[in-house]
Amino acid sequence: MRGLLAGKEALKAFYARYSAFVNAFLRFITAFAAVFLINQNIGLMPKLSGGLVPLFAGIICAFLPFGAIAFLIGVFLLAQLFAASMEVALITLVFLLIVVLLYYGFQPGDSAYLIVTPILFFLKVPFAVPMILGLTGSLVSVIPMSCGIFLYYVILYVKQNGSFLAGSEQTEITQMLAQVIKNLLANPAMLVMIAACCLGALTVCVLKKLSINYSWGIAIGAGLILQILVVFIGDFRFGVPVSVPELVVGMIGAVIASLIYQLFVFSVDYSRTEYTQFEDDDYYYYVKAVPKIAISRTDVKVQEINKVKRR
Repeated sequence: MRGLLAGKEALKAFYARYSAFVNAFLRFITAFAAVFLINQNIGLMPKLSGGLVPLFAGIICAFLPFGAIAFLIGVFLLAQLFAASMEVALITLVFLLIVVLLYYGFQPGDSAYLIVTPILFFLKVPFAVPMILGLTGSLVSVIPMSCGIFLYYVILYVKQNGSFLAGSEQTEITQMLAQVIKNLLANPAMLVMIAACCLGALTVCVLKKLSINYSWGIAIGAGLILQILVVFIGDFRFGVPVSVPELVVGMIGAVIASLIYQLFVFSVDYSRTEYTQFEDDDYYYYVKAVPKIAISRTDVKVQEINKVKRR
């Protein structure tokens, strides 16, 4: 444990010194992964599907805030969707405009969830998203997470129905729109995952704020169990297929990500909890103080003393 805490303090000191470079690298990785996964799963526009496109996109986005990155990746996704199906691109465009107008005009700081959620879904660790969101965000942060889940299933739908969408020119646009809307918005797998992730994130966000010992650990466990229950209920009730190996991998990834975040943000020692009470003219105050776990850094200074030379 002491080694983990020492590593944590070293990483915090490294980030405090090179935060600008670390943040730029994280933005580069996020944009690179998003563009790469879009090209791998759709990639129907030749000019945007080259091998160097994700690299160039990552380099450009490394110097931009996450709001601008989300906008550029959204434009890139719409271009690839338009090459596959005009109807799917139109539905996605309307959806993104509604999200921007109703949510991001008031709370634009959560744009990262809109990008990271589809990436982690493609990497088969979807349960890590609501866990980290519940520990870091607020209750309204489930909105960009849900939008990210929707975009993941849009990309998955285009990938699985590429031949059907390619032959949609012979179908009337109204019939095609109705069929695409039905397949996208009434997808039981998407609805079950949105429900599971939202309930898990809200559970973690509420339980972590309780003044009980090990509240963060209890919140992580309860949120993960609730997500698994919702997924199995969706399997029994709506026939949503559940892959047990992917479910286990997703659970392990969510637990690891949550514990790492807790180590860096909320390392406390409940064995040294103190309680105090004081009052003023209007209230009595009962305070519970839990000390943080930290390793004091000792600066060792070596002073060199020159020996007196003898004649």
